Amino acid sequence: MIVHPVLSALRGDDSPQRDAQERLHHSITRWRESPQVAEVLGDLERFALGGPISACPALAALFEAGSSGARDLSLAFATETACALKRIPLGHVRLRHFTDGVLSTLLLARSGNVTLSLVALDGDGLRSKPAPVTVDFGPSEMWEHVLGGSGTAELIECRSFDDRVAELERSPVSLRKGSIVVRDAEREALQIRDVEGCLVSLRLQRRQVQAGVTREYRLADGRLVHQAAGNPRDSRIELMMALLGRMDRADAAPLLAGIAQEQGSDALRWQALREALALDTLAGFQALTAIARSDDDALAPAAGTLRSQLVETYPQLAGVEPCPA
Repeated sequence: MIVHPVLSALRGDDSPQRDAQERLHHSITRWRESPQVAEVLGDLERFALGGPISACPALAALFEAGSSGARDLSLAFATETACALKRIPLGHVRLRHFTDGVLSTLLLARSGNVTLSLVALDGDGLRSKPAPVTVDFGPSEMWEHVLGGSGTAELIECRSFDDRVAELERSPVSLRKGSIVVRDAEREALQIRDVEGCLVSLRLQRRQVQAGVTREYRLADGRLVHQAAGNPRDSRIELMMALLGRMDRADAAPLLAGIAQEQGSDALRWQALREALALDTLAGFQALTAIARSDDDALAPAAGTLRSQLVETYPQLAGVEPCPA
């Protein structure tokens, strides 16, 4: 194997590599400290606190029709970074990124549950993929400003849904440089059908703090295909609860019963209730009864139905009362 002398030298002394990373980091810092970007980043932090985007003028300007703010911000980043990489070809941009050969994303900034990213979609790669047969709806708000390229898309609106089926309304959308799409991703999904060349956009996303579930429906008939926790925190807790259940940790049942009765994601609470019932029937059934008898709990109807089914199958449970504590 032939190893380039520069790479070979790095084996014995990595200080040039560390110096390169430091210089590249400084170039990104300079971009972030420029007046326009600093103002946007300040608004990003305020936006993460939950207020309307109209209260964050620098951030809102990036997604206004006819505004050059999004292009200027993105071009300044690309220019600064590209020049730095030209000077430091072995450097690495320490920003979170993803690509699957079709979709590529680069995280420019993040504050809490809010992210600002550059997104690129390759037209040739998109055409090589089969047409989508499902659509996802997740608990977040989305703003997208197309910076370059063109394409056609479909806006899919979830008019109504229950636990198993949704009513989907579909309408075509044309995307070109300057196009802006604002949507409530819990009710609206944007699926891009075709792209000429490469479609590049600036994307702002704010996830709900108390996120519900992400649901996936079949486009043909609106049938529910899959649902999952709407944020990483709930997913981690659900995995830990499932692990406790598989380990038969009955001592964890009171804790799970407590989670089921707390405020938070209904999906997470329901999963906690199921695991508590499986680990300790008494603790789980007491929590189930308390939820079923609550006047203002969104899980009360489902809990009442499950309680009735369990009592019908196991009549001895009829005498179990909620824990006074």
